[in-house]
Amino acid sequence: MKESSVSLVMSTTTTNQDTYETESTTSLMHLDALALAGAAAVVSAVVMLLLGMFGAIGVYEGAVAMMEQWHLFFEPTVVGTVAGMVEAAVISFVLVYAFAWLYNVFAR
Repeated sequence: MKESSVSLVMSTTTTNQDTYETESTTSLMHLDALALAGAAAVVSAVVMLLLGMFGAIGVYEGAVAMMEQWHLFFEPTVVGTVAGMVEAAVISFVLVYAFAWLYNVFAR
């Protein structure tokens, strides 16, 4: 009787691997366009804030000069940094939203 109780304690239960598979293996991913675009806008605004701060103290002058060329409103001043942040956020939001929407159209 002691052997059977030991064997019960040492036995392991096996589970079916299929129960742990995610649903994504059978269906396509759907992107939340607003969430993705909002996240991209926040990241772009933070990067512009960092570049504005770096430009004000004279660090990464090459990157700051490129941002001044590429963005209409960006300058390494307080007003130029805020304007660049708004510009980058709007551009990123629109482009990433369009990308996510187009992805969802083709993923259907």
